[in-house]
Amino acid sequence: MRIPRALDPFLRFAHVLRGAGFAVSPSQTLDFIEGVGVLGPRTIIDVYRAGRALFAIPVERKLEYDALFRAIFLGQTVVPPSGDKGDNAVEAYEPSLATIEIEAPNDRSEVGAEAVSAERISHRNLTRSASSAAIDRMMREASALPRRLSYRRTGAKHGNRLDLRRSLREAARRDGDVARLFRTRRKTRQRRLLMLIDVSGSMKDGTDERLRIAHAVVQAADRAEVFTIGTRLTRITAAMQPADAGLALARVAEAIADFDGGTRIGEALQAYLAIPRYAVFTRGAAVVLMSDGLERGSPDAMIEAVRKLSRGAWRIEWLTPLAIDPSFKPETAGLKGILPYIDRLGDGATSASIVDHILSMARRS
Repeated sequence: MRIPRALDPFLRFAHVLRGAGFAVSPSQTLDFIEGVGVLGPRTIIDVYRAGRALFAIPVERKLEYDALFRAIFLGQTVVPPSGDKGDNAVEAYEPSLATIEIEAPNDRSEVGAEAVSAERISHRNLTRSASSAAIDRMMREASALPRRLSYRRTGAKHGNRLDLRRSLREAARRDGDVARLFRTRRKTRQRRLLMLIDVSGSMKDGTDERLRIAHAVVQAADRAEVFTIGTRLTRITAAMQPADAGLALARVAEAIADFDGGTRIGEALQAYLAIPRYAVFTRGAAVVLMSDGLERGSPDAMIEAVRKLSRGAWRIEWLTPLAIDPSFKPETAGLKGILPYIDRLGDGATSASIVDHILSMARRS
């Protein structure tokens, strides 16, 4: 199939970014093209901003991104990056299983208690562990997940609306005698459960278990969406579909390219909101965001993204392993800034606490 000429600069731009060492996956390229088409940009600035959000461009490489953007879309001359990668080049695996080369970051450490902003592309083996009591409880008590009223109606003995059709049909069957007036009520259905899981280095100790809980949620809930955030945004809902946990986790491991890397929560959430087909998942959803909130640099992007999420979500619960102590009070500017926009800042240190929070969201509403 011949590619339309109008798409040439968008495809060439993604290719140039990869050649310059930016971690741009094929799925991100498709999202970039689709996002620009849906948004209907009025100026080239809209295309520029969509690219920064969808490709999760790190702040420290903004000038390089700007130069490449001007070269492709404005025809301005740009000095290409040096081709000598030296000994600090590492191989990164994209979700498509293709390989690229990126420059290794200069940060002394990308994991541990402190958050870092550098991109680190890595692969991780997610092995299936023995079924835990928390996951068994999630599967067993899924009916306790939050529900909402549906627009569809069903028969009810003490309903709030008369079912004229059924009542008249019964009267006709009885030659006009009205023996009983039937009533209806609105049905209920499970709310969509949106899970956003931080897979950065500062959260690495519990990443595997959080992903196993997410798999249980996808299997148990009527509607669920799962994304990972770190230095980029990755949708893993489709990878979670197999009922076999081992197969599902293997697919998830292939899809996520930023395990144990830096922390750019704000930019990842902004990318989620910038894609219309993702942002619509927030409408009326029960949002569970699992992160320590240790954003590197200014937390403004994270605070603004959470504020926008709160506009459409039914409820937002932020679960952090830092809140294992009941007397925990947020000290970072990021966690303090999001407090007005979330419904609960809770303990996300253990599987049992996470499952308990998810199953009790309906009771706390």
